[in-house]
Amino acid sequence: MAKIGKTTVVPKLRFPEFREAEEWDLKNGDELFDAINNKSPSEALPILAITQEHGAIPRDKIDYHVSVTEQSIESYKVVEKGDFIISLRSFQGGIEYSSYRGICSPAYVILRRKGDGSDGYFRSLFKSVRFIRQLTRNIEGLRDGKMISYKQFSEQRIPVAKPLEQQKIADCLSSLDELIAAQGRKVEALKSYTRGLMQQIFPRTGETQPRLRFPEFRNAPGWEPTTLNGLVRLKSGGTPSKANPEFWNGSIPWVSAKDMKRLFLDDSEDHISAAAVNDGAKMAPAGSVLVLARGMTLLKEVPICVLRREMSFNQDVKALLPKGDTYALFVALLLRGNKQRLLKMVDIAGHGTGKLNTDELNSFELSKPTSIEQHQIADFLSALDTLISIEAEKLASFKTHKDGLMQQLFPSLEDK
Repeated sequence: MAKIGKTTVVPKLRFPEFREAEEWDLKNGDELFDAINNKSPSEALPILAITQEHGAIPRDKIDYHVSVTEQSIESYKVVEKGDFIISLRSFQGGIEYSSYRGICSPAYVILRRKGDGSDGYFRSLFKSVRFIRQLTRNIEGLRDGKMISYKQFSEQRIPVAKPLEQQKIADCLSSLDELIAAQGRKVEALKSYTRGLMQQIFPRTGETQPRLRFPEFRNAPGWEPTTLNGLVRLKSGGTPSKANPEFWNGSIPWVSAKDMKRLFLDDSEDHISAAAVNDGAKMAPAGSVLVLARGMTLLKEVPICVLRREMSFNQDVKALLPKGDTYALFVALLLRGNKQRLLKMVDIAGHGTGKLNTDELNSFELSKPTSIEQHQIADFLSALDTLISIEAEKLASFKTHKDGLMQQLFPSLEDK
């Protein structure tokens, strides 16, 4: 926190026209914002969902379905455009902003700015990592469902630039937000295009003729019906004894669900030693396909990846070892293209854990083309996946750049 009695601060980075300007004021939250408790609107207003991703947004604009009664709506608070909202998750994601007029649950604290200034400035400040850390410091019980109160907010020391500098900062960060949003749309468009293409390039269930083929295969026979067992051999994984430290922190990647977030896997978070392998740890060669067969992740996703080097893997994962002329990368993409069918096969085990039955996996009905067509399809789709990864990394770098810039543009109250 700032020193007692300290009333001004200076950010590390200022725009040229403000470098010789006066220091920023430090003001308490209640000097800048009022708590608003207006209820019973005179007109029908949309119910707002308060989200970390979208801020305050009408529920019908996102996938948010929570029923409310007419009686409960009478107690809802009116939110105006430009209001800020302290939510139950503000200790994680900061204070949210509303671009809409609507109503929200009375559990939330509605903040309305006093006097001159820029909404965009406070919008960025209230979502910054530094402010969130400051907001939640020394406040007990937040992770037990207790919300930050207006009294607690009012005691926060908030750095305030003059209106012109506020607007300059807001415009800069808004431009970055637009760049991030555009890049995000690009990534989603590529993902959507790939999903649609896979629906055309792989035959539908019970069919052997895809709706889209490369020119050189358009007059070729239909694909051959088969099962997953006809394409690959399944191998189970395992976990070396955690009680033996000699088995861990070696150089051999040991794959678990948390590592299976992309198509190609080069390494893992955890590693085991040669001693663990000598003791019987399961290994899969480079080119093997890994499928998550047990875990809560299976309730919404079926992670599938291809190993670029020999790795070990845990008991929740199955390795798929290609048979004959089967191309492993093709199998991985074929299974990804049949993700919805796989999700329907997931059984719910104890504690809400999903499970794919080994026998059902082996008998999973598929079809396959010739080896040449397998390679053509797999190489084309993997090139698209690589493009998506490149664009997703750009998106991540834009977000990282913005986070770093915010650390410089907003002063730290921890500086002595």
